[in-house]
Amino acid sequence: MFTKSLPSFFTICNLFLGIISIILVFHEKPDYAAIMVIVAMLTDGLDGRVARALNVQSEFGKELDSLSDVISFGVAPAFIMYVVAFQEMNEPLAWMITALFPICGALRLARFNVVEAVPGYFIGLPIPAAGGVLATLALFHNELSTVVLAIVTVMLALLMISTVKYPSFKKVGIPKAAIWITPIIVVVAVVLAVLFPGQISKIIMIPLVFYAIWGLKKNVRIVRFLARRRKKKSVDEESYQESR
Repeated sequence: MFTKSLPSFFTICNLFLGIISIILVFHEKPDYAAIMVIVAMLTDGLDGRVARALNVQSEFGKELDSLSDVISFGVAPAFIMYVVAFQEMNEPLAWMITALFPICGALRLARFNVVEAVPGYFIGLPIPAAGGVLATLALFHNELSTVVLAIVTVMLALLMISTVKYPSFKKVGIPKAAIWITPIIVVVAVVLAVLFPGQISKIIMIPLVFYAIWGLKKNVRIVRFLARRRKKKSVDEESYQESR
């Protein structure tokens, strides 16, 4: 019974951390709020891998995971950004930008649940990565202007519902013999997060930003390649017509 419930336990931990993140940011603790989102990313990454390792995947777990992700990586990061950076903006505009992020995240998850994925890739920026970038980026609200933060928020939202391909690391699994270590990893992560909230959040942001940019860069290359291919095909057709 416990074995079958273990993946859902990690999913509920993900949801719990997302709710705690929202509470913390309204208590003026954005550093701790952001790190809760980061730890939620860890538990989100573990639930599916543990389920696959134990061969206990289920539709219930899939739906619970999506609902938890909307809170932890959609609503929580958007609230963090709103509280620390957007309250000085025009109110209706701030509300719309804040709402756009979790809405696009929900659309991204709905599409993920019903559309067959490309093997080895996600279609659109995964919501945990987008939420992680937004939550940690909010910690730089004193260094970056509100306009920049608003633009990045909108860009991340649109990337989630885009058709840009991002690499999936789902094949990186957990050996069945090592599953018992996963709760210890989560506990250690939480302890480190509490001890060094700001520093860990800012460090984690770097690979997340590179991941978001990498997908864009790769797709720009593909678009250029297809454009050159179409151009070459057009030239070849014109040459063929002239030769006739």
